[in-house]
Amino acid sequence: MSDIFVKSLYETIVKENLQLYKNLYETTNVTSKTDDYWKKAIGFYNSLTGENKDTLMRIIEQTMIDTTSNMLGVIDGSSTLNDCSLEPKLLLDSKDTEGELQDLFLEFIEDRDSNN
Repeated sequence: MSDIFVKSLYETIVKENLQLYKNLYETTNVTSKTDDYWKKAIGFYNSLTGENKDTLMRIIEQTMIDTTSNMLGVIDGSSTLNDCSLEPKLLLDSKDTEGELQDLFLEFIEDRDSNN
């Protein structure tokens, strides 16, 4: 059950959103109504070589992976929140995840990387 959950997290949060960002950078038409942040971001992206665009996407992907891992660490209890005495707990189908989600997620990423 937890294995399916961490794989789904990766597929939804990392893989789908990475494709969304790539599509935004590559297909957004900048107009006078485009937000200044996006104008700068798209201009920066367009100034990169193909190899550097790939590097940027890998940086974004790794940031998503690290953020997801950190969030799972908070839920698992292996990481704490500053100034928060609450102890979150995630149940999957009413079953305790036993503090293993961050480890399972990182194992999934390691397996994915070793198979590429």
